Amino acid sequence: MQLLFIADPLHTFKTYKDSTFAMMREAAARGHGIAFCEPRHLQWQRGASVTARVQTLRLTGDEAGVWHDITGESVQPLTAFDAVLMRKDPPFDAEYIYATHLLEQAEREGACVINRPRALRDHPEKLAIMEWPQYIAPTLVTRSAEAIRAFHAEHGDIILKPLDGMGGMGIFRVAADGLNLGSIIETLNHGGAVTVMAQKYLPAIKAGDKRVLIIDGQPVPWCLARIPQGSEVRGNLAAGGRGEAQPLNDTDRATAQAIGQRLAPRGLLLIGLDIIGSNVTEINVTSPTCFQEIHQQAGINVAAIFMDAVEKKARHNS
Repeated sequence: MQLLFIADPLHTFKTYKDSTFAMMREAAARGHGIAFCEPRHLQWQRGASVTARVQTLRLTGDEAGVWHDITGESVQPLTAFDAVLMRKDPPFDAEYIYATHLLEQAEREGACVINRPRALRDHPEKLAIMEWPQYIAPTLVTRSAEAIRAFHAEHGDIILKPLDGMGGMGIFRVAADGLNLGSIIETLNHGGAVTVMAQKYLPAIKAGDKRVLIIDGQPVPWCLARIPQGSEVRGNLAAGGRGEAQPLNDTDRATAQAIGQRLAPRGLLLIGLDIIGSNVTEINVTSPTCFQEIHQQAGINVAAIFMDAVEKKARHNS
C-alpha cells in the first residue's frame, strides 16, 4: 500500500514517544510506501482533484538521530494513495476545519481518509462528550462568567479549560475557596467572547487520567494512566505526568465498547478516550497518542492493531 500521513512538521516528531512515528514504523515494516505532507500543502482547483505537495520518506532505523530520508518530492492527487491518515495535532482552529473540507472533497473523489473528515469536524474533542451524559461528570459549557460562578458554588471544586487546547494547556483548578476564580474566568473567556468548559474536579485524577484507545470500534486491552506528579493537577504527559500502562477494568472496557461501536460507523477508526475514575472527560479523534508507551510497558503493539484496521479499511475502499 501507499500511505500518506498528514501531520505536523517532521522536525517536531519525538520518535521515542510519537504515535504517528509508530504508525510509520509499522507501515514500513510491512513494506508499505510512506509519504508525508502538512495540511498547508493541500490544494484544490476547479477541474482538478485535491492534491498535495508530498515528500516520500524512507525510515533510516536511527530513531535517536536522523530517523528519515526524503527520497522524493512531488505533487500528487490524494486518490493516488491507498489511505490518507490525518494526524495533525490540535488546535482545532479554522485552518484545521478548512483542511477537513479539502479532505472531504478528496474523499468524494475516491480517497480513503482516516479518520473521516466529516467525523473530525462533527466530534470536537472537548465537546463530543455531550452525546454521552451517562458517562461524564457534572460539566458546563458556556461563555457566561455568572454561570461558571454558579457552577463553582454548586460543586465547590472545579476544573476550567479552553475548548481548543491540547496536552493540558490552559487547564485550571479552582478549589472551594474560589481563589483567583474571577481572574481565571477572564483569562479563559476573554470577557465573554470565548466559550469554555467547567467540570467538577475528580479526586480520582490522583490515580491517573487514563487514555483508552479504541480501534475500529474495539478497545485496546491496555490503557495508559497518566499520573500527575507533585502538586500538579494535570496528568498529561506533556505537562509532566508519568505514564503507567494498565489493563482495562470492566467498567472502562464497557464504556469504550459502547462509545466505540457507536462512533466507528461514523468513520472514526481511531479514538482516544480520556477517563478519570469512571468518568469520560474527553473523546480525542484528531491525533490520539500513547501507542508507544503501551507497547513498551505492556507488550501490546498498538500500531500493528491500527495498521491491520487501516489495511482492512483501504481494501474495502478500493
